[in-house]
Amino acid sequence: MFRSFVMALILTLFTLSTSQAADTGWLTTPDNSHAQVRATAQKFPTGDVKVLLEVQLESGWKTYWRSPGEGGVAPEINWSQDVSTMIWHWPSPSAFDVAGIHTQGYDKQVIFPIELSPVHADRLIGVLTLSTCSNVCILTDYTLDLDLTEPVPADFEWQYNQAMAKIPVGTGLISSVSSGYNNSQLTISLQKEQGAWVKPNIYLDPPEGMLYGIPKLKHQDKNLFVTVDVTDDWGDAAGNISGKVLSFVITDQDFSRQVNDIIGHGKEETAPPSNSGIGLWGILAFALLGGLILNLMPCVLPVLAMKMGSILHLENRDKGVIRKQFSISVLGILVSFWALALFMTGLRYSQEALGWGIQFQSPWFIGFMVLVTAIFTANLFGLFELRLSSNMNTKMATAGGQGYSRHFWEGAFATLLATPCSAPFLGTAVAYALIAPLNELWLIFTALGIGMSLPWILVAIFPSIAKALPKPGKWMNRLRVVLGFMMLLSSIWLITLLIPHLGMPIVAGIFVIIGLLLLFAIAKHYGKKVLLISTAVAFLLGGSTYLFVEQPASQTLAGQDTINWQPLSEEAIHQALAENKRVFVDVTADWCVTCKANKYNVLLREEIQTALSAPDIVALRGDWTKPSDKITQFLKQRGQVAVPFNQVYGPCHKDGVVLPPILNKDSTLTVLSEAKGAQ
Repeated sequence: MFRSFVMALILTLFTLSTSQAADTGWLTTPDNSHAQVRATAQKFPTGDVKVLLEVQLESGWKTYWRSPGEGGVAPEINWSQDVSTMIWHWPSPSAFDVAGIHTQGYDKQVIFPIELSPVHADRLIGVLTLSTCSNVCILTDYTLDLDLTEPVPADFEWQYNQAMAKIPVGTGLISSVSSGYNNSQLTISLQKEQGAWVKPNIYLDPPEGMLYGIPKLKHQDKNLFVTVDVTDDWGDAAGNISGKVLSFVITDQDFSRQVNDIIGHGKEETAPPSNSGIGLWGILAFALLGGLILNLMPCVLPVLAMKMGSILHLENRDKGVIRKQFSISVLGILVSFWALALFMTGLRYSQEALGWGIQFQSPWFIGFMVLVTAIFTANLFGLFELRLSSNMNTKMATAGGQGYSRHFWEGAFATLLATPCSAPFLGTAVAYALIAPLNELWLIFTALGIGMSLPWILVAIFPSIAKALPKPGKWMNRLRVVLGFMMLLSSIWLITLLIPHLGMPIVAGIFVIIGLLLLFAIAKHYGKKVLLISTAVAFLLGGSTYLFVEQPASQTLAGQDTINWQPLSEEAIHQALAENKRVFVDVTADWCVTCKANKYNVLLREEIQTALSAPDIVALRGDWTKPSDKITQFLKQRGQVAVPFNQVYGPCHKDGVVLPPILNKDSTLTVLSEAKGAQ
């Protein structure tokens, strides 16, 4: 008590002449040139305060985690005010082993989110005690003086959410944990939810008065075994710690999980229902089914229809020619899925985000797809034909010609258009693949390719299916226009995906340029009469597209969105559950066709709108249109790599229930009702 009084008095005298701000700026001291700290804070009307504490360290220097290990000191803040609650959030640390001394902490940079409540004053003053070590250790005090009436930096909320995204969560990653203690040695057994362990690490909080040695880890497939020597503070044999709290953070690649248990107890956890206990063979079956269903998605249908339409141009529908054409298209699909597997392998080694369809987060890739679909559209409208020499190994041969490379690229193009679609079974297979060993990843992507190829394989095996199509005639020209129109709609949709990246004016310019080029080609090829009709259709499509993308977010062609959507965060989920509320999570993206289908077919239905507007429901939405570390981490912690992703929490579903990728109104309402429980 006396120490706190003296500290408060000193701080008060010291800060009489100190400027106040919601941001301390970077603080340094003459005694320690190897570190600098910065604090920013925001106060809410409830008296709660959020603080971001940033620490920058010179190369070769480190500071410590909440359980620093042998010889370390964890950072600490003593506030001059009475703060009844301080929640200090700790990012996953790293291990430092020097000369047999095991410590846990951070190097280079670390950001700590801190929550305080209640803070009645408008000025927040405290002293941060920070230990920094290299060959020597320095204990430094920094005075934090924050005027809570001053505005916070413009990006404070974003920075705080980014910092919270790096905090280990309390669910996911493992499906079971058990522990035991014997002869001064702690043993922990963990089983992973999905796939095999790749590069696990564990960071332990020892019980009061105890020290943990360097953990020894062994893993095989889904099983991880940890052994740790235990001593008391003096290095002597430890007493019996069975029944004490077991607290640790377990990490594997980009996943991190906080585990709280009792030493000597076993605990089975509920894994996501779509992934629990399936095994590799089950996942391969899911991959086959998911790939097959992709053919029915609106992304792929135009290409499959175009492929079947190409048969009509064969004068003598020779079975051998049909078999060869479709076999080459199958090869194009398989090679494309292998290219995706190679792409995912590269991302894994570069520690970048992994996910199904994430290439659509790149404006360059979308622009490439716009160009390709525009070329296909013009070709289907008969505006030009590509007739390149075989010596150039052209990607597309002439329509109706004898080259086969075109059929390969049709299969590859179908695969590219399939990636923004998330079909049933697909998400489970891809989620397993992206955290599985590389040989399993490649095997699963091969199964996806085979699944998507099945209709094409069927025609290759039984060419009589294609031969059963009607004989060539004038109707073929009308069919070609219909296929061209379908491809044009795909191109328009892709153009709208550039709006979040380039802005509406630039995208509108691209839209007009492509439209004028098509109209010019139509005028040159078909004459004025067709040009007038095409111009009218162009204005109709352009106007409809503009109204669609420019309408208010709460208004859609399918109805009014009256749901009060809030930004997605782990914190919001925890707060809602603490208040005994239900939570509906919707992670979506503009490029996700399945997301749009869920929105118009289910989420905008009157019954769903009413249910999600109930006072005890918090609706959270995350937008994955552009890269977002926060949303990527959110999905990864739940074993997901694709959108749409919907989950329901509540008093009876505290661990969350994951909904299927294609929503159903009745089942969604049922899960929402079950989450509420008895009132």
